[in-house]
Amino acid sequence: MASDHQNGGSDLNAPVLDDQSRTQSLDLGDHTVGNTKKAASFFNTCFNGLSALSGVGILSTPYALASGGWLSLILLFAIATAAFFSGLLIQRCMDSDSNIRTYPDIGELAFGKKGRLTVSIFMYIELYLVATGFLILEGDNLQNLFPNMEFEVGQGLTIAGKQGFIIIVSLIILPTVWLDNLSLLSYVSTSGVLASGITLGSIIWTGAFEGIGFQQKGTLVNWDGMLTAISLYAFCYCAHPVFPTLYTSMKKKHQFSNVLIVCFIFCTITYASMAIFGYLMFGPQIQSQVTLNLPASKMSSKVAIYTTLVNPIAKYALMVTPIVNAIKTRFSCRCNPRFLSILIGTNLLISTVLVALAIPFFGSLMSLVGALLSITASVILPCLCYLKISGIYRRFNGQLVCMCFIIIVGVCLVIFGTYRSVLDIIGNF
Repeated sequence: MASDHQNGGSDLNAPVLDDQSRTQSLDLGDHTVGNTKKAASFFNTCFNGLSALSGVGILSTPYALASGGWLSLILLFAIATAAFFSGLLIQRCMDSDSNIRTYPDIGELAFGKKGRLTVSIFMYIELYLVATGFLILEGDNLQNLFPNMEFEVGQGLTIAGKQGFIIIVSLIILPTVWLDNLSLLSYVSTSGVLASGITLGSIIWTGAFEGIGFQQKGTLVNWDGMLTAISLYAFCYCAHPVFPTLYTSMKKKHQFSNVLIVCFIFCTITYASMAIFGYLMFGPQIQSQVTLNLPASKMSSKVAIYTTLVNPIAKYALMVTPIVNAIKTRFSCRCNPRFLSILIGTNLLISTVLVALAIPFFGSLMSLVGALLSITASVILPCLCYLKISGIYRRFNGQLVCMCFIIIVGVCLVIFGTYRSVLDIIGNF
């Protein structure tokens, strides 16, 4: 596989979003839910759920398959099943108390203020790192389009193409971070389903009609890369913090389990298709984003790359808004709220740019997010919260055994997957 080189305490106990933000959108872990102020139909909730699950993780599924080999596809379906099950647990937790509106509310109902704090921390760190990943993705793909680009700043100072593109994209994103009303961006970012479909179609077209073909045989199993594969697969299913918002937005809440079935089946088929076609096209030479392997001169490749570039620019501001709102709750000073939002948003953007420049390895960073944060927030925490809220931990039965098994396996994957991801990041320097 190609290296990624080529490519005192805060008031976190406050709700993740204030009332105004909750009526606009909630974007968590690379996933956006559009306007949820009005009760949503089954169809609208399915669309929002698909938008939540359809993120930039699809670009890394071929790399994940190349890391683990063909047999790792079994783990993709296993992770999808576990994530679906934990989504059902979130629904059951919300059914137990009508006052629950957000994911941190579930943590508080289960474990009090410490539970809310824990859930919030994992959510905010995930948001921050995925926003950073967006910048790296933009830099990688723009460098693929303009491979020989360099930027001269003053006398004798030259910035390499990828680093320069990251800075330019951050300047384009900056005004969106200052916006008060994010409703327009929320509509653009909910096009994640369409963007995933266009990207998959363009890549298949490139393989079938642009002379690349599907000739690579690949490897049956690669144990050394299995943890990386699992982490990247888990990153694809990190939409669980959005599920409470989806649930509360529905007219007929008893249909939420059917929404989850539709969303998980559709997205899993899409992820598996991208992984298989990408791996058949490029084999072990696949890069951390399949778009980086595409011949930039071909029209179908340009469609895939440009589609990849547009969505993160719109989604960045939506993703950092919950972080901005959480930080604002710390300050009881008499600062102008508007000025404070701009100040916090600008500094968050600057910090993500610095992290993206320091750790410009998309695959390794998203693997870290998947291992440390996605598995925790999307699998382990829902199981723990449901065990506590339902009280089934008090009696021994098959359901208790099943959830304890999921939790133990999840903790092991978090530990070893995080260790492997950190080693990969260090090794890329």
